Parts: sequence; C-alpha cells; structure tokens
Amino acid sequence: MIEQTHEIATPDGPMTTFVVHPERGGPHPVILFFMDAPAIREELRDMARRLATVGYYVMLPNLYHRAGVLEIGDLNDEATRTRMVDLMNGLTIPMVMADSDVLLAFADQDPAAGEGPAGCLGYCMSGQFSINAAARHPERIAAAASLYGTYLVTDRDDSPHKVAHKTEAELYFACAETDRWAPLETVRALAEALETREAPTEVELYPGTSHGFAFPQRAAYDKAAAERHWERLITLFGRNLG
Repeated sequence: MIEQTHEIATPDGPMTTFVVHPERGGPHPVILFFMDAPAIREELRDMARRLATVGYYVMLPNLYHRAGVLEIGDLNDEATRTRMVDLMNGLTIPMVMADSDVLLAFADQDPAAGEGPAGCLGYCMSGQFSINAAARHPERIAAAASLYGTYLVTDRDDSPHKVAHKTEAELYFACAETDRWAPLETVRALAEALETREAPTEVELYPGTSHGFAFPQRAAYDKAAAERHWERLITLFGRNLG
C-alpha cells in the first residue's frame, strides 16, 4: 500500500488529506471518505486503508481545516467534547461541497487516481455530505453511502432526502436501530421520501445497534454489524466503480 499525507490548497487554506491506495494495478477509482465529528484519527485511517486494500484510491480529508484543527483529542474530557460540538456545528454543506470540488480536482492530477466513476461515504455528521457530494457531482460520483448519518431529513433545500433525487448514483443508507441523532421516525421518513427514486437506493436498519457501531474504538462497536457494513460498502463500490 502507498500512503501519503497532502496539504491540498483550498480557498480557505490548506486541507490536510490522508491518501491511500494499492501499490500495484493502478490507476484506482477514487473514493472520498468524509470523517465523523471526532475528526481525523488512526481509527479512520485504518478504515481508509481497509477500503484501499480492495482496489481504491481513498481520500480522507480534514474537514476542520478552516478552524486549524486536525485532531480533537480525548473525548472523555468534557472541554474536548464541547469543542468538538462547536467544530461540527461550524461546518456547513456548502463548505464541504467546496472541499469536494478541490479533492476531485486534486485526484484528477494524480496518475494513481482513476478518471472514471468515483464514490463517497460519510459517517455520522458526514452522511449528509456524502449524499450532497453525489448530487453536486452527478457526472462523476456513481455511488454514495451514509453510515448512521445525521440530518438526513430536514426542511433545508440541501437535505439528503431531497438532493438524493438530483443524482443517478446508487445510494446506501445504513441506520442504527437506536440513534438519538436519527431516530426511527427519521429513518421511516427517509425511506418514504426515497421510494420514488428511480436509481438504486437502499435504506437498511441494523437491528440491535447504536450510533457508531462500525467504529472499533467506540463503546457502541458491534463486530457483526460492522462487518456487514463493510460487505455492503465493498459490494456497492464494486458494482459501480469496478
């Protein structure tokens, strides 16, 4: 595997981005990996590596670059948790969409990155970013996933349940059964809103799980559910990116 960390130039300053892809067999299809609220950490880098091992050029950007923050620290500390919430609430969909433009442009200049269909995924706060990226780049992004995403059904024009209809990408939503940020009524509303979508779409509820079930370092980690979500992601991207 080849791993690099790039300081990618944006209008709002450099964006630290972890890039990982196989050493052989390139160029490889691009996948944008949008982080969750606790920011960049080795746990996420390991998840990016796992995707890369099956043949992808994975980009994990620091979405908090405008605040000059890369890592959050110990979430057991109350001040750290408060800081994380402030950072999360300071991030908007337009900000991350501007970042997605820059990321894809950077990939287009790297011989290791494929020029064909790309994919994206987002956990927690970034589920909404992943779906919006697919809508923003309908000519490029062929598959997108939201993993226990938040703010999936809102009254905003850029709510995922609305923008999903602006792309023909295959969309996958993995939802925890117990999730105060996406309760079951939200999951039902999301599924209902996407019933008329013509492109392949799946909203899957993971029974017995809680928000964060795919992260090995979280108390909510559920190995069986986590492995199922990997199977879903790998087959989703395999169908659409090659």
